[in-house]
Amino acid sequence: MLNKVLFLFGVEANFFSCLDNLVEANFIHRSHNFYLAYSVAVILVVLLDIVLIHCIIRFIVAPVTVLVFLAYNSWRSYVPIDLVEKFLQNQGKLSPARYSYLQLVRMTDNFRDKLGRGGFGSVFKGRLPAGGHQVAVKMLLGNSGSCNGEDFINEVSTVGRIHHLNIMRLVGFCSEGAKRALVYEYMPNGSLDKYIFSSSNGRYFTMEKLNQIALAVAKGIDYLHRGCDMRILHFDIKPQNILLDHDFVPKLSDFGLAKLYPKDCSLVSMSAARGTIGYIAPEQVSRSFGVISYKSDVYSFGMLLMEMAGGRRNVNRGVDNSSQVYYPSWIYDRLQ
Repeated sequence: MLNKVLFLFGVEANFFSCLDNLVEANFIHRSHNFYLAYSVAVILVVLLDIVLIHCIIRFIVAPVTVLVFLAYNSWRSYVPIDLVEKFLQNQGKLSPARYSYLQLVRMTDNFRDKLGRGGFGSVFKGRLPAGGHQVAVKMLLGNSGSCNGEDFINEVSTVGRIHHLNIMRLVGFCSEGAKRALVYEYMPNGSLDKYIFSSSNGRYFTMEKLNQIALAVAKGIDYLHRGCDMRILHFDIKPQNILLDHDFVPKLSDFGLAKLYPKDCSLVSMSAARGTIGYIAPEQVSRSFGVISYKSDVYSFGMLLMEMAGGRRNVNRGVDNSSQVYYPSWIYDRLQ
């Protein structure tokens, strides 16, 4: 193909030089018909150039571009997968049970019962093959989503070793090529945010029950900060990440943003803020407010307590008065 293209370009380049030689040798006389023929020849040559360029783009440039694109995407997907596999091999028996993708399909009856969806992916209801206990299978998005290899490693390395009444238990995981999933114990009553905010029917929990839930969540956070060999910062404490079992016992979940560091370290090194807007501690946004430490989780927990006590979200743009949009600011004004 390339030889043919080069031959045509050679013919085209020699055409006009040969024509000029014939004119100079008086074999062709310059006349009206000559210039008309010359114009037609120019048009034909231009059209030939267009056809040649089209052929080059279609048969050479386009395939090469597609191959480069596929190679780049393949490289992007294999790098985090290699990191995850290396981590899992180092973990050995310390990790929870590992399931294949086919086992997840069977557990969830081909992902039939969806419990919810978020930026990380979708959650499906399932049953373990042994014992038939109900579980929640969290299918994570690929590398283009919010969950990459680091997020997956965070969840497996932190929750996989934790055993506490107020922290979600990681039953197992799946890492098969680009398919990754986390298998958690099933929480039949969903997340706390469905119950704490006021509605037309009033509040679901009594203040006594809210106090019990708040204390239980505090115990879970305290265990992360002081009860483990390495201090674990959650960095995303909010009502949506507090799940309730059949007795409405709260459990901290979603450790994708968690960070481990030694207990004797007084500050945490981070390049960017982690968490959800409205619950992120000020020192994560600007170091002028102080250093990042376990107190960042305490700040998020404080925001959670205000929402539980007040029965409204910390940011509510549906209120009539603009001064009431940000709940903590409105509370501060009342205190003054």
